[in-house]
Amino acid sequence: MTIKEKLQEKHNYKELLFADGFDKAILGVAWAYDKPMAVAYDKDKCIKILMERDGMNEADASEFFTYNVEGAYVGEQTPVFVELKK
Repeated sequence: MTIKEKLQEKHNYKELLFADGFDKAILGVAWAYDKPMAVAYDKDKCIKILMERDGMNEADASEFFTYNVEGAYVGEQTPVFVELKK
């Protein structure tokens, strides 16, 4: 069972929105005071997925991600992207 399937089973699927094509970058679910839960992704893994899957270099993948993925608002449960400390 994938992490996406586990989250869909544990939480009401209707409440969770997923970023298409980035399942391998899912960290889990995030909660914040006075906000609905949202699926949390590892930002660096998302960029690596774009590089590997779409053949982008790091600069192009980062720009594409920032504008088209991270910057896409799809409602209250818009996924969140975590930048992990290195």
